Amino acid sequence: MTAKSVISGTGKSVGKSVSKEADEILLASDMIRLGARLQVLQAETSLSYDRLSRLYREIRGCSPPKGMLPFSVDWFMTWLPNIHSSVFYGIYRYLDTYTPAKKTRALIEAYRLYLEQASVGRAAPAADEPVLSFTRAWMLIRFVESGMIQLSHCVRCTGGFVAHAHDPQQNFVCAICRPPPRAGKTRSRARAL
Repeated sequence: MTAKSVISGTGKSVGKSVSKEADEILLASDMIRLGARLQVLQAETSLSYDRLSRLYREIRGCSPPKGMLPFSVDWFMTWLPNIHSSVFYGIYRYLDTYTPAKKTRALIEAYRLYLEQASVGRAAPAADEPVLSFTRAWMLIRFVESGMIQLSHCVRCTGGFVAHAHDPQQNFVCAICRPPPRAGKTRSRARAL
């Protein structure tokens, strides 16, 4: 019996909706398949830690990873992560604004589309991890919502790119139009070996 049923004197347990719980299990399952960490699942659903942990083990076949989530706005500003983050965020913004998919569902669908685009034309084997993990994609959205990151438009290509919040908007040049001198050299050397 819950405290609510004791107070009301009904003696019946007042529980969560079974269909809402089923929806949350499906949502968590989708996020686990895409690589979400347990902390992300806890933030996006109302399922218990134990339930999410069991679900994670059932789907992935191993215990969920331990440790803190990555918390660095600067990671999104480096050359390759900035490009991938910008592509993902553009997809997410479109889905969240113009389709029925909102918030978490838009995140999942945007990340799936990002994975499709990130793997096109890639010379590396498909087993490689994407540049932008699901957890980092989730963090990116949180950073934008909290005002730590903004979308800036490049003066050369007019594309929208993630940038530090409150950075000057005028004369912004993106990482594609002005790549660093050794951009991509490490990956191409690794592939050649």
